Amino acid sequence: MACVLVVLDQITKLWVKNNMFLGESHPLVGEFVRLTYVENPGMAFGIEFGAGKIVLTLVTIVVAAFLVWYLLRLRPAHWSVQLAVGLILAGAVGNLIDRAFYGVIFNEDPLFFGKVVDFIQVDIPDISWFGDRYTHWPVFNVADSCVSVGVVTLLFVSHKLPSKQNEQPGTPPIGTGQDRTHA
Repeated sequence: MACVLVVLDQITKLWVKNNMFLGESHPLVGEFVRLTYVENPGMAFGIEFGAGKIVLTLVTIVVAAFLVWYLLRLRPAHWSVQLAVGLILAGAVGNLIDRAFYGVIFNEDPLFFGKVVDFIQVDIPDISWFGDRYTHWPVFNVADSCVSVGVVTLLFVSHKLPSKQNEQPGTPPIGTGQDRTHA
């Protein structure tokens, strides 16, 4: 599943990068959802990372490697945890490809210093926040959506999972006295 989402993410980003000009915008669902091409040098939703782009790229590589290890080695028992971690992995890898290789592929930045292609713009009611005015949600992409949905899913399902690896949902923990049979 994660591989399919990474491919979908990359196809959409490459289409936008090759068919639109930076800053170009077109309505998709009226003015509510627009196709707007921007490039993000930072993290999700344009958040800048103070330590620098190379650190952000390297941290993303470490996180993606950990998520692959977690899925392959520990094999979370609950399908919803596997789904959530798979979504987060797909999003991390999708944006990592942009940061690591797009600068070189498009002859714009050195290796590991590329920008992430964002293109989905959703209108929101106008909001003033700490003196700034926001008229739409920050522009995002398929990978950002995967990370967001994966994190929210993980938050919703994590409390349902057993706290110890040997426990099964609905059974008392080993050693509580409730796990013995009485003859």
